[in-house]
Amino acid sequence: MSPLHVSRRGLFGLTGAGVALAGAGAAAGYGLSGDASAAGDGTVAFRGAHQAGIVTPAQDRLHFVALDLTTTDRAAVLDLLARWTAAAERMTAGQETAEGGALPGNRYTAPADTGEALGLAPSSLTLTFGVGPGFFDRLGIADRRPAGLAPLPRFQGDRLDPARGGDLCIQACADDPQVAVHAVRNLVREGFGVTEVRWSQLGFGRTSSTSTGQATPRNLFGFKDGTNNLKAEEPDLLDRHVWVGDEGPEWLRGGSYLVARRIRMHIEVWDRSNLDDQQRTIGRDKGEGAPLTGTAEFDTADLAATDASGPVIGDDAHIRLASEQENGGARILRRSYNFVDGSDGHGHLDAGLFFIAFVRDPQRQYVPMQRRLARSDALSEYLEHNGSALFAVPPGLAEGDDHWGRALLA
Repeated sequence: MSPLHVSRRGLFGLTGAGVALAGAGAAAGYGLSGDASAAGDGTVAFRGAHQAGIVTPAQDRLHFVALDLTTTDRAAVLDLLARWTAAAERMTAGQETAEGGALPGNRYTAPADTGEALGLAPSSLTLTFGVGPGFFDRLGIADRRPAGLAPLPRFQGDRLDPARGGDLCIQACADDPQVAVHAVRNLVREGFGVTEVRWSQLGFGRTSSTSTGQATPRNLFGFKDGTNNLKAEEPDLLDRHVWVGDEGPEWLRGGSYLVARRIRMHIEVWDRSNLDDQQRTIGRDKGEGAPLTGTAEFDTADLAATDASGPVIGDDAHIRLASEQENGGARILRRSYNFVDGSDGHGHLDAGLFFIAFVRDPQRQYVPMQRRLARSDALSEYLEHNGSALFAVPPGLAEGDDHWGRALLA
């Protein structure tokens, strides 16, 4: 067996099974979508038509990082992206960033790998790479910036931290938090002199299902989240709503756009609301997750249904305003995570939803939807959007020496 295929688990003689992906249906979804395929040992293939970590069955943990370039040297950036790709491919296969990286033969040499993932399984690690608007200005290639990468507007009620932007992003998802953190840490370390961290976010407890093989999870308000999310097993819908087509520049075709929003949830206020008010705010029952016009989670919401008091699903109910019926048929692929980042210094938890969505055209899909939600959603009373960023995510990599950013910077 070549060194490329020796996993951390195999290297250290571990005999336990790796973390499995979410069922046969989940694995089937990869092939249907043309995304990176799943192996039977808890690894996700790094190369494929689309980057892994988009329609990959959502893992349980997230470490998201945004970085800024510290150089205008295009050759230096291209070299870093090639090195990042090599390290990312090894780590997603369950290996160190380099052969003998954590334990070099010369003990007076700084290790090439930080070592905290030694002995851990691959844990379905995926690494997804994107570029922000500033990337193009910094490197003098503004003519290559796609129209869809126009900065997101400030929506009604936003209280945004201006520090949350970035020239580059890396999304690390895994079923073991230490595996995800290790991956980001080592890529950040590799970038010294070319990039620096602008901000990062840890997430736990996925709040979206990206495969029919996964049950719908719950957010910190206790409701099932993303019942009508796009799924890996719906390739026609993914082509329509997620993957960039001929309208985009050649380097982005088959890729997508990543919308990242940090949403503080005022959980203490929510927790004092009665159940009926909570359910009417969402438009679903809290137990089953069914729309208020149905009995089962996946029943189609009847937005025209009325009773003596008016619409059964209120005009300001979250599921109404986020529905494709109210948004001209537009849909998004959600890949969000819960977070708890200590306290706010005023006796409340700094907790909420790190919202991630992949879309084909953010200006036509996400922006109109969020404007409608910000203006009229009853749920807005309990939310505070304090972070916002947008990145273009190139397509997957071909076999061989193809690497992140190569088509863009060639």
